[in-house]
Amino acid sequence: MISLPVNQGWCHQNNVLLLVYDYMPNGSLDKHIFGGKDAPVLNWEQRYNLVSGVASALNYLHHEYDQMVVHRDIKPSNIMLDSAFNAQLGDFGLARALESDKSSYTDMVGVPETLGYIAPECFHTGRATRESDVFAFGVVILETVCGRRVSCSSPAGFGQLLEWVWRLHGAGRIVDAVDPRLTGEFDEKDAERLLLLGLACSHPNAGD
Repeated sequence: MISLPVNQGWCHQNNVLLLVYDYMPNGSLDKHIFGGKDAPVLNWEQRYNLVSGVASALNYLHHEYDQMVVHRDIKPSNIMLDSAFNAQLGDFGLARALESDKSSYTDMVGVPETLGYIAPECFHTGRATRESDVFAFGVVILETVCGRRVSCSSPAGFGQLLEWVWRLHGAGRIVDAVDPRLTGEFDEKDAERLLLLGLACSHPNAGD
């Protein structure tokens, strides 16, 4: 199943375009993984399925749609959750469909994406690519598994989630990064696999 919102209608009036999508009763992903002590905790199965859903949506945009589409703003607040907590990738305000001979989109006003989710090479090239979408997806994976924002205060005092998870990986303790609110109720092998995938997608070296 492709995890993209279904457009139910539209309205264009007074130079304002409104699109109507299915109602997402569980709001956005960020409200659940960063919502504080009173927010309901997503269980492991829900988190794993959410990551799979966003991966499916990106694969469709990058490889299966008539034109390659770069989303350019993948982050938890743009991932909506339906009544069954299935992920729907939304907010295509920055998205661009590329012609068949193009592999990137250059914005003349700079890099419009959200800090923390921008691939390092974008600051130098100003170009959005499938790879830059994948970088942001990797950050989302880590945030979903760890329950922490990309810019956060980690238990070890690191100010960046990526740096902290890389350090745990180097020490052979990557599973220690899993959200403690899960109280150990998760599949350790799947958690390690997702964390390694997140690090691979958000690798600081664009060539990797």
